[in-house]
Amino acid sequence: MKQRIGVLMGGMSAERQVSLSTGEGVAQALSDRGYEVVKVVIDSESAVDELLRKARIDVAFLALHGRGGEDGCVQGLLEWMQIPYTGSGVLGSALSMDKLKSKELFRLHNVPTPPYYVATEETLDALEVVHGSFGFPVIVKPRDEGSSVGVTRADDLSDLRRAIQLGLNYGAQGARVLVERFVKGMEVHVGILDGRVLGGIEIVSHNGIFDYAAKYTPGLSETICPPRLEATRAGGVMNLALRAYNALECSGACRVDLLVTEGENEYVLEVNTAPGMTATSLLPKIAASAGIDYGTLCEMILRTARLHAGFGQGAREDAPRASQTAAADMGRSRVRSIAG
Repeated sequence: MKQRIGVLMGGMSAERQVSLSTGEGVAQALSDRGYEVVKVVIDSESAVDELLRKARIDVAFLALHGRGGEDGCVQGLLEWMQIPYTGSGVLGSALSMDKLKSKELFRLHNVPTPPYYVATEETLDALEVVHGSFGFPVIVKPRDEGSSVGVTRADDLSDLRRAIQLGLNYGAQGARVLVERFVKGMEVHVGILDGRVLGGIEIVSHNGIFDYAAKYTPGLSETICPPRLEATRAGGVMNLALRAYNALECSGACRVDLLVTEGENEYVLEVNTAPGMTATSLLPKIAASAGIDYGTLCEMILRTARLHAGFGQGAREDAPRASQTAAADMGRSRVRSIAG
């Protein structure tokens, strides 16, 4: 039986527009390869479960970014609805999205990461004392946003106060932000697909940091693939990225962001379990350097779709095999749009 592939896109996070771009690209690529594709556009008007029932999909390709889309929420819903999906499961998604928990697990698994502390609204009342001898510059980032949303560099206490206030705006009441020591080094992003390292890419940002603007504004950054590292050190960086991926119990397609210093040290910044798939996104560029074109990458990611929790397997024993059937089914394509 032909499988319907639902590309979930949009959402209600600060990364909605990036998600829509990712989703359109993925939907077109899979359609061009013969899949029956349904675009499921998520917004605030309709409940996600209602949209999924209306779409009648067999497999979900997650093109969602940010809170609600890559933090375990939609993954949990798909588990209960018995719809195999791409990317990491509930646990891996939640841990990777939460920068504080990610860092705690990195330290537990001896994965080096820059020193940091956590700031809240109350921190602002005693900022000079709390920051103490931590030093400058620092990088301030919201605890649970992606695509470098709200990420700011601070060079003094005034900058730091403004950066923390900005970061707190992206969270709910009681939000926390990370204040992370700035580490000067080469920024390298490593692409991983289902436990296999695809390669890495070096980022040169003209902003000084690879923030949201640098990521999505042409001309504000450039990429060098493969990174300018000698072979032995490059291998060590790839291995460290895989260790971070495993520490957070990730699966499917991920991008691991690292810093490589001249002092022979490497630090993991974060793991992205829903890497962008737009025209300027890094994972497709990494895959291209490994000889994998965009359409093939989308299809490879689709083939990793599965259920993780195993709820109700007796009621739907074919669920884990659905993605394999979908990947093999190359019948005539149709693209539909389901939106609230």
